[in-house]
Amino acid sequence: MAVRLFPVDPDLVIIGNGPSALILSYILHGNVPYYKSSNPHPDPILHSKLLKSPCLFDLDVHNLTSHFGASRLSYSTQALPINVLLDTLIRPLADTEPGVLGTCVEWRHEPAKVIRHVILGNTTRAGGQWADNPVEASWDIAALSYAEMVSLPGYSLEEHYKKVGIEQPADFHRPARRDIADYLAAYPGAVGISDSIRNGTVAQDITRTEYGFHIGSLDLRCRYLVLASGIFSHLLPARPELQPLLQLPDHSKDHEPPLLVVGSGFTAADIIISTLPRRKIIHIFKWSPEDRPSPLRACHADAYPDYAGVYRRMKLSAMRALGNNGVFSPAPAKRHKANPFFNPRDWDRLYEGLPNTYIKEVHVHGEYATVVLQGSDGRITTREVSNMQYVIGRRGSLEYLDEALQQEVLGGDTNGAQRVDRISGKSLWTKVEENLEVAPGVFVIGSLTGDSLIRFAFGGCLYAAREIALRRYPSQEKALSPTSTTNFSVLPTGHARTFQLSNGSADSLTKKKRRTASIEFEAMNSEIWRKSGWAGCVV
Repeated sequence: MAVRLFPVDPDLVIIGNGPSALILSYILHGNVPYYKSSNPHPDPILHSKLLKSPCLFDLDVHNLTSHFGASRLSYSTQALPINVLLDTLIRPLADTEPGVLGTCVEWRHEPAKVIRHVILGNTTRAGGQWADNPVEASWDIAALSYAEMVSLPGYSLEEHYKKVGIEQPADFHRPARRDIADYLAAYPGAVGISDSIRNGTVAQDITRTEYGFHIGSLDLRCRYLVLASGIFSHLLPARPELQPLLQLPDHSKDHEPPLLVVGSGFTAADIIISTLPRRKIIHIFKWSPEDRPSPLRACHADAYPDYAGVYRRMKLSAMRALGNNGVFSPAPAKRHKANPFFNPRDWDRLYEGLPNTYIKEVHVHGEYATVVLQGSDGRITTREVSNMQYVIGRRGSLEYLDEALQQEVLGGDTNGAQRVDRISGKSLWTKVEENLEVAPGVFVIGSLTGDSLIRFAFGGCLYAAREIALRRYPSQEKALSPTSTTNFSVLPTGHARTFQLSNGSADSLTKKKRRTASIEFEAMNSEIWRKSGWAGCVV
């Protein structure tokens, strides 16, 4: 029998303790965002619209964002409109003039709007994937997101730097993964939400009941469920024939046989960057730039010299393998010399890139192994390796839900391994584009919505909090916001629901355009990234 850890059942349980869960918890603790008219947004049309309804619980997303496509400002077309809206209000002009304009959002604590909830996370401290490190990559690797983009409400990364004595970074600084992990771990205590977080807690066997949901592993009941477990929790496994390579002892000395890295994305690049400068690396990667390019291709050398450097070596190797002899034009050669990433390692001697190469056989001998490789031209070669890092991508899992509830969330036939082990940013697109409530009483936030960057987590969290608040306190709908202009249906859990705006049109808060990235670098969300199939990085 499960040991009961919670004396009182909450209204809401959040599965996952990453950034989106922390943002939602901050709101559920009674912190309500308002438009700060004293610091007007640089978009005059948006400013005038928000003056009529400053409480951001009352967002008429379609009305507020309808002019974005024709605006002189650059708004992301890669994220949910509600997430883009909250992002530009919280950090206006962040992509071009970070820190010049202050935030247009103020958070007011309103105790009447507190909703009892619990966050369940399997990592030992808050932060979700940021607190975990499933591959041998350095904690000092710089994140993809700039420092300005990762702050949560109530306690910014800048405030955290001041508190722990870290020098304030310049604009467009990419903080180390370690710094972000430490910041997220400190965040609950700084903003007073620690009481709702249960780290190191595994939720399993979640089923739907007559009155809501039951978490069997904890004997916990709730009315509403928010899934914030993300899409990067599980590394895609190597096929059985390669498993012996993963069992080899860890070797990290310069004179050891090469490290074998398999993968084309950011995680593979992280491992290569983290490897000792004098250690040999054999890198097997997929090269298909026309139909399935590596997400590293989107990395500009000025902003992301490390990832651009790895991609350059991959491209050079692919050109050589295709018979181009590695001839570059003068311009790339100059970039090669200017990129500081190339300095510590003798790449020509220590890095061997093998595009579109298949591992045919593995022969383990003692602490090392010999691999038999077949190139795209059919040529067979052998290499001795010390161990392997197999990082072709990551996916999420909803295995904590029972089969019936998984089928509700995912839709369609959910039988077999695909049911639990292949949740990507695309898995819920169809549902999310209609509603972030993917099943009655079940909401998704964070990367499960397809928006993986922390900066684009706010809107979904606000939406979930708003909907749950209206159902938790239906008689207080007007009290939640006396200036409300949005007419949302408020039906008991289990009923079909259709959201209508005040103008009678269907709510389009989750309709999004998927096209090439605009001014900001959105590696996780770019069209290249979405179509690459190599979703396996941390941002």
